[in-house]
Amino acid sequence: MYLLLTVLGFVAPNILVFIESIETGNVLLYTNPVATFEGMFANRISTIFGIDLLFAVLVFFTWSYQQARSIGLKGVWLIWLFTMFFGLASGFPLFLFLRERMREVAEGQWD
Repeated sequence: MYLLLTVLGFVAPNILVFIESIETGNVLLYTNPVATFEGMFANRISTIFGIDLLFAVLVFFTWSYQQARSIGLKGVWLIWLFTMFFGLASGFPLFLFLRERMREVAEGQWD
């Protein structure tokens, strides 16, 4: 289930990122950070969503760090990098998938 959500969370928003990258040349919204931030904070509504998303990512990074340490998941920074490049909608379920897999391995279900 989490792997399916990772794929859906990757595809859905990144279709629009791909279109924006082609139309503006702002690849993955990183090659022109000024334009990205201007778009994110262009009006009050987009600012609300932008701040909410940035805060949610900060909470996810903090929580996932603690979770990764407690279950012995190495390389959580790779999930963070994936999240920064492709979004929380895919990074969060990817982390949940890996966390559940670690739990199943610990319980002997993935022998």
